[in-house]
Amino acid sequence: MNIEEIMKILPHRYPFLLVDKIVELIPGKSAVGVKNVTINEPYFAGHFPGKPVMPGVLMIEAAAQVGACAILSDERYKDSLAFLAGVDKFRFKKQVIPGDILIIKTELITIKGSIGRAKGEIRVDEKLVAGGEFLFALSK
Repeated sequence: MNIEEIMKILPHRYPFLLVDKIVELIPGKSAVGVKNVTINEPYFAGHFPGKPVMPGVLMIEAAAQVGACAILSDERYKDSLAFLAGVDKFRFKKQVIPGDILIIKTELITIKGSIGRAKGEIRVDEKLVAGGEFLFALSK
């Protein structure tokens, strides 16, 4: 999925759209997304000026958005919104800085009614930088 296709599925827009493209997709099951981290990101002006580091909460949001692309591309959920409802077991292993390219893999673990659980893994240069599980709520 290119950025235009992502924007048809996700309601997010600048500066909160944190996925540049989806390179693998199994609708309703999993997705792999890419986020190019540049010094032009608005949060770098205030998040450790002089030593810019991507905030961990935005890495979680990026993983949730890749997961939302996987879920919302499934015909059963195409008219829904996916809201981040909880974060479990997320750990950060390495700082993410401008110039890094995040490869974000998400996989649906379970969905019951309007609540689902997914796991996400974020890598830079094939090294794990963050990962964990999150909950999402689907709403029409």
